[in-house]
Amino acid sequence: MRLFAAVLPPPAAAAELAAAADALKALPGADGLRWTGRDGWHFTLAFMAEVDEETLPDLSVRLERAAHRTPPFSLALRGGGHFGDRALWAGAGGEVAALRLLAQRADAAARKAGVTMEEHRHYRPHLTLARGRGEQALDPFADALGSFAGTAWTADELTLVRSRLPRGGVPGERPRYETVGRWALGGGGRASGGAG
Repeated sequence: MRLFAAVLPPPAAAAELAAAADALKALPGADGLRWTGRDGWHFTLAFMAEVDEETLPDLSVRLERAAHRTPPFSLALRGGGHFGDRALWAGAGGEVAALRLLAQRADAAARKAGVTMEEHRHYRPHLTLARGRGEQALDPFADALGSFAGTAWTADELTLVRSRLPRGGVPGERPRYETVGRWALGGGGRASGGAG
């Protein structure tokens, strides 16, 4: 199964970003982008690609440990940018160093559980808003998003998410996401964990 560890924005923060995204969709060329749905908005900490079902219990224990070792921290959706002509994203503000540390711990947890991970790269926190098809310059959208400053919230949970890719070739079909486990940061009580 395709899994990733993430921090999810709360509904109020997602609503603020949705209003900003709606304004972006009015810009010329916006209809040429594939916009992500709110249900898929997240800050990926560690992308694990394919994980065997048998690995899930050990991975869950290790992610719970990583969450327990990381105190809650302040986070906000801020500004934006793009990766070439492939992806438009919203950035992070607040205690970004704590988010990076949690990403390192989630990556280490996956590796120790035996999950094959990509080579280490500098972690750049971002939430993907839209994907390009290589035909549309994303600069105007990133520039318009540059002044966006969402309200801060307390990130207090590490979430393990399963991604189910579209299969039918239906235009506009998006990946589906389901929560596999959740762990409170700082050991403030386990929300739920393990396979689910």
